[in-house]
Amino acid sequence: MRTSAKPIHIPDTVTWSNEDGLLRFKTAKGELSHQIHRSVQLMQEEGAIWFAAIEGAENGIALAGTTRALVNNIVTGLTVGFEKKLTLFGVGYRAKMSGNTLNLTLGLSHPVDFVVPEGVSISTPSQTEILITGIDKQLIGQVAANIRKFRPPEPYKGKGIRYANEVIVLKEVNK
Repeated sequence: MRTSAKPIHIPDTVTWSNEDGLLRFKTAKGELSHQIHRSVQLMQEEGAIWFAAIEGAENGIALAGTTRALVNNIVTGLTVGFEKKLTLFGVGYRAKMSGNTLNLTLGLSHPVDFVVPEGVSISTPSQTEILITGIDKQLIGQVAANIRKFRPPEPYKGKGIRYANEVIVLKEVNK
């Protein structure tokens, strides 16, 4: 069964509207929107929506599946939310939230200050853990990638910022 053929069940807590292909979703957590491509049509029935390709449209089937996945991420984010966890490995590597800024000590000659964008909340349960939460999956992933970019894991000792479930394959030192 194609991804686009699977219906997305909209919970009662989510209100949504379709205005000329612009889908708007709203809950108490926030509001997100998505523009539907002209090669994709929306079908709805009793609290569920699904997408189909317009006949004869180039890449319509692929765009319908992509649209379905993006809208499903919006509905999931507004109801449950998303989170990414980063872990710091290295002697003296620390993270601390102060106001709207994440302060990172990463073994560089200067401390790194990361201003948290709107729509994302960051917490530091411990000095070596960073928890990024929010309703927009793409924004959370981008913020996590931007933080990780300050000190990506190096392949010899594994020091750096890595995702919580990431496995770093260490290289053997040349002898």
